Amino acid sequence: MKGNKKIWSLLVSLSLLVFLAACSGNSSSSTEGNENSNGKSEEGQPKGGVAIYGYHDDIMTFWDPSDSYSNEIVAMNNMYETLLRYDSKTETFKNILAESYEVSDDGLTWTFKLREGVKFHTGNEMTAESAKASFERTIERGKGAAFIWDPVKEINVKDTYTLEFVLSYPAALDTIVSSGYAAFVFDVKAAEENGGEDWFNEGNSAGTGPYMPEKWERGSQLILTAFNEYWAGWKAENYQKVAFKTIPEANTRLQMAQAGELQYISQMPNELIKSLKDSENLTIAETESFQQLVMQFNTEKEPLNNPKVRQALGYAIPYESIIKEILGDSATQSFGNIPKGLWGHSGDLPQFEYNLDKAKALLKEAGVDSKKLTLTYLSGDEDERQIAELMKIELAKIGFDLEIKGMLWEAQWDLAKSSNPADRQDILFMYWWPDYADPYSFMKNLYGSEEEVVFNLAYFKNEQYDKLVDEAQKIAGVDRNKAIELYKQAQQILFDEAPGISLYDKKYVRVLDNSLGGYEDNPAYPNVVFSHDTFKK
Repeated sequence: MKGNKKIWSLLVSLSLLVFLAACSGNSSSSTEGNENSNGKSEEGQPKGGVAIYGYHDDIMTFWDPSDSYSNEIVAMNNMYETLLRYDSKTETFKNILAESYEVSDDGLTWTFKLREGVKFHTGNEMTAESAKASFERTIERGKGAAFIWDPVKEINVKDTYTLEFVLSYPAALDTIVSSGYAAFVFDVKAAEENGGEDWFNEGNSAGTGPYMPEKWERGSQLILTAFNEYWAGWKAENYQKVAFKTIPEANTRLQMAQAGELQYISQMPNELIKSLKDSENLTIAETESFQQLVMQFNTEKEPLNNPKVRQALGYAIPYESIIKEILGDSATQSFGNIPKGLWGHSGDLPQFEYNLDKAKALLKEAGVDSKKLTLTYLSGDEDERQIAELMKIELAKIGFDLEIKGMLWEAQWDLAKSSNPADRQDILFMYWWPDYADPYSFMKNLYGSEEEVVFNLAYFKNEQYDKLVDEAQKIAGVDRNKAIELYKQAQQILFDEAPGISLYDKKYVRVLDNSLGGYEDNPAYPNVVFSHDTFKK
């Protein structure tokens, strides 16, 4: 799971080790590294100390690169790499493990020329054969975000460093091979010889990334160290190590940031962010994201099986108050179900607005005047808790008694998948972001018809909607404008039927230590710091 789209939340304990304290001291001391003409330090290794990433939840849920689908995205994208990487600013793709690629005129054949001389952490060389094995293993296991490979009919090795993908329909393969999940290239042979999934779960990696695991303590910390044979080389000011610390308490993260013990914090409550704005040692970085807070209704349970009741709730939400008073303007109300900045988004779609008179009129048409409802949200998420409390007040004004329950994600998700619809929640909060830079992730996963409940926690089924979304995905590689129009039609169905509502497009507000250089936020890879691109100032 991604999370809280996706977080398999765990009870965690905070263990601040002497080692990390020492590392923190090293990272704040001056470093004088000499570089040669190639921009590498004389020893070919970084000398920038340690960058410490403060995170509110456990970092590692999945270690297997084929299965990854949760918080570990922030670490995995430093241990593993993909053929391409999406640049959300330019809406183009950067070559990573691929030097170049070509697409046939019909969009069905994609040919990638791979870099030569790239080493895995295992010491073996990356080739087209090993890249093929990576993708085929992920497809065969069918876990996590493996669905992104559905358009691929076959993968062929043309020569040692040339890989060919043949598609069953002209999908946008560049977005697939640049995914932050399920698109990693790794040494399948060495991993399987050592035990496969079990070996990964012991804290091992077999990627090509700039960092590899040094120490892992579940629920406490993960320490990555520089991979000396990294194909892109090292500069002296690059960080030698990257440490991810689990720090559930926001106030503790605040104090550590103020003391210079953290270089990066991905999430902080708005009221604490305000207290840091005048800090001389910290920078507040705000960027747009592809992340939405989604509210899904139980469309199989009375009274929410009536679209008019769902629409009424949509008009009972004080969107402006949520954004201004709770989020401190660090979000914007969503237009449709595809976030701003991601292709397929349309600002021409209708929005719900706060209108209690309209809400009451819809309830009268539906013949519903009062009802008790249950809303679940991720415990520990202060924004979600405050929004739920506000909704309890507002829904009472139109006759609903809203019970709110904060739950760990695993428990929240299990409840949502109960076999009896009557046992499930009425309303569910969760964050959603794309698996890859494509609207299909939002449209298919959240509201596409499912035989077995996975992420369509509205339990919505609409044949016309399914047809539009599937057709859009199949033509996106050759006619993106047509795909955008189809996605717009599908989003209109979601507005009319209201199986769920995207409340807002979240802005990322990061706390950065001023010693961290080179950082750029890329919403296509949520909460990821590509640490090789950063350096110690």
